[in-house]
Amino acid sequence: MASKENKEGISKFTNKVSIKSFQQKRKTTINADDLVKSVLNKSISALSRAITLIESNNPAHQEKANKIIKNCLPHANKSIRIGITGVPGVGKSTFIETLGNHLILQGKKVAVLAVDPSSTVTKGSILGDKTRMENLAKNPKAFIRPSASGNTLGGVAKKTRETIILCEAAGFDVIIIETVGVGQSETTVASMVDFFLLLKLAGAGDELQGIKRGIIEMADTIAINKADGNNIKQAKLAKVEFNRALHYLPRKASQWQPQVLTCSALQNEGIVEIWEAILNYFEITKANQYFSHKRQEQDKYWLMQTIENQLKANFFNSPKIQTALKEQLTLMAQNRTTAFAAANYILNLD
Repeated sequence: MASKENKEGISKFTNKVSIKSFQQKRKTTINADDLVKSVLNKSISALSRAITLIESNNPAHQEKANKIIKNCLPHANKSIRIGITGVPGVGKSTFIETLGNHLILQGKKVAVLAVDPSSTVTKGSILGDKTRMENLAKNPKAFIRPSASGNTLGGVAKKTRETIILCEAAGFDVIIIETVGVGQSETTVASMVDFFLLLKLAGAGDELQGIKRGIIEMADTIAINKADGNNIKQAKLAKVEFNRALHYLPRKASQWQPQVLTCSALQNEGIVEIWEAILNYFEITKANQYFSHKRQEQDKYWLMQTIENQLKANFFNSPKIQTALKEQLTLMAQNRTTAFAAANYILNLD
């Protein structure tokens, strides 16, 4: 039987080995050059670590993340980027899993960037997309990355655009971005994808409301999901209504006429037709140069957004601004100034 001293010695030695192993692992994790090489070699674990790095708010991580993105950029821009949205309960996860499995059978590699809504109270997020897409998640040709939306407007993860670049560099042919589906994130998603697919439910009573929100106007195709069983008749009626609504909208600059299709992701029906519509869209927009024009416009948009976000961060991180902000908030609480007067004062500080 080992003595007490021997046990303590073994324990200390084990702890030292564990700490050393952890430090070595950590060092490898944050080595930008090694991560880039592994990502380009299609390593899923390296891709996951690289995405975690770009999602980090740590300044040291941001420096490495920028290097990774820069080195991966020459190997990107070769995928089909699809945005998918729809209200909660429309069946987005089931649809994406069915579509993803279909594309893999066609020889494609599919990445799904699913944004989970974060609690405004606890800031937590369930991140359950891998559970909802269990079969797709098990496929070695698929990559599912659930990300918490945090406080980003509309629930789109802050670093989604950079994540797209990393996935493309890792060899994924189709990138699918699933929105939270709360009617706010569609504009942001549309600014980073090539094709925008809107999922609808038959008989949900939101046809005209959808037009009011402008979501239908952004859609390149509308797919009425859950068109099976007793819902088939309603789905056909909804298809007629949406087709009628689309004719009142102005023709798109892409010269593409949006379609209305029905499908049942659960029964794997209509998925082939939707994918054919997507391929038809790409054939038309690449032929008339709209595809490349749209990506150039998106790059300009994200340049301006990045500058705006950085200016905002620099402004609020200024010690002078932070002090003035506290002072003005105190004056507002005492009813000695208004929000507009306080903002004007802060903005005009030297």
